Amino acid sequence: MKIHRMHIVSEINKSIAKKIFIITLIFLVIFTSCILIFETLFFQKFYTNWKMSTLEKNAQKLEESYNKADGDEKISELITSFQDNNSSRVGILDKNGYLKFSSNSDPREESLSVRVIREAMNEVTSEPGAFAEMKKSGTVKTYIFKNNSFDTKTIISIVPNKQKNEVIFVVSSLQPISEASAVIQKIFVYIYIFVFALTILLSFIYSNMIAKPLIKLNKTASKMAKMDFSEKYTVDSQDELGNLGTTLNFLSENLDGALKSLRSANLKLLGDIQKERSLEKMRREFVGGISHELKTPISLIEGYAEGIKDDVFQGDDKDYYVDVIIDEAKKMGVLVSDMLDLAQLENGNFKLRLQGFYIDKLLNVTTKKYYTIFNSKKIDVKLNLDNGVLVYGDTMRIEQVLTNFITNAIRHTEENGSIEIAMKEKRDKVYVIVKNSGESIPEGDLVKIWDKFFKIDKSRNRNLGGTGLGLAITKNILLLHNSDFGIENYLGGVSFYFSLNKIK
Repeated sequence: MKIHRMHIVSEINKSIAKKIFIITLIFLVIFTSCILIFETLFFQKFYTNWKMSTLEKNAQKLEESYNKADGDEKISELITSFQDNNSSRVGILDKNGYLKFSSNSDPREESLSVRVIREAMNEVTSEPGAFAEMKKSGTVKTYIFKNNSFDTKTIISIVPNKQKNEVIFVVSSLQPISEASAVIQKIFVYIYIFVFALTILLSFIYSNMIAKPLIKLNKTASKMAKMDFSEKYTVDSQDELGNLGTTLNFLSENLDGALKSLRSANLKLLGDIQKERSLEKMRREFVGGISHELKTPISLIEGYAEGIKDDVFQGDDKDYYVDVIIDEAKKMGVLVSDMLDLAQLENGNFKLRLQGFYIDKLLNVTTKKYYTIFNSKKIDVKLNLDNGVLVYGDTMRIEQVLTNFITNAIRHTEENGSIEIAMKEKRDKVYVIVKNSGESIPEGDLVKIWDKFFKIDKSRNRNLGGTGLGLAITKNILLLHNSDFGIENYLGGVSFYFSLNKIK
């Protein structure tokens, strides 16, 4: 796919360069051909008309300057200067038609221009009436005089001078440009070759100016189409292509930002959906757990209460079943209390009463409460404590944690088993460890054991009043204390632990 795309880009590049070459070549060829056609058809005529018009205007200016000049010397200087500046020759006829002034009075050195002037004068004065009429009208006459003797063409401008009753003749050679035109036409062959080479050069320049930036823009746009916004167009100019590159970069940044925001929103939405599903699952499990925990005491209370009401039980039996009802009611009360505690802990509404206390004393006091149970199950209890260790925490809630750990250990320790309660100090923390002998916990249940109503032994004894919420409450209390806590299997049993910060 990538190779195919690069091939397309290459073809686009070739196509653009080819179009630029053809268009430039056509333009230059047409332009050069127009110049050639103009030179062939109109240049000679244009040159002749321009030459005649210029000579006529200059001859009129000479008349004005001649009328203002005094003395033969000044007139001679004026005419000589005019001839040098305009590459022409000047002759003047008096009122009778005789030559008054010529650019060369020596017949031996008589030039072609003087001969032309004389012939033109003879032609003009050959008809006295026409010559007189021309002087009277004062009209300037400019024409091309062909000298058959020398096979030349000359531009003659005749200016009647009414102020001095004279006629000024100005002669300028009309150079034959037909040969020059033919030479130019031959030169145009080389001009066409030059035009072709120039077209190739200009096409290469245009290709670098237009095609290469377009390829870069296409590369950036192609990556944008694949949702890859890492490619940026390097803006090297402030022209239309540069502005397009700037706009493309701006579009890339905006799309990148929008997609990142969309991804972030999608992740948040997925997280919210997952959280909602987890909450719904927890709700169902919570309702199921509560229903399971309340079902047995409610059934017992209901059955024994009906029996008492119907006088089924008499004497000592009646007192025994009343005690059972009271005991089950207490268990229900404990369950409701645990539920309220857990709800407060999970909602973040629970506030700890933090203070300093001796953890070793708390461990001794809490452990003594269960000596009767230890003895009844013949459990060997070992205390491995350091004396006088001051820690920081909520005394009542830490006692609740210890109670949950110890009762859980008792529940899962077989008769003639052992329980060890120990302390271990590490830098600024104290770790409390409760180890019990017995079966290990399956690896998959080590994380689930902190969940509400999770039970490894589905048919466990209810004598110790377990509600299935103890370890869940313990986890939330320890989280509020920023404690390191967990559970580990060891050879022959299970170990629970948690940490508290020491007070130095």
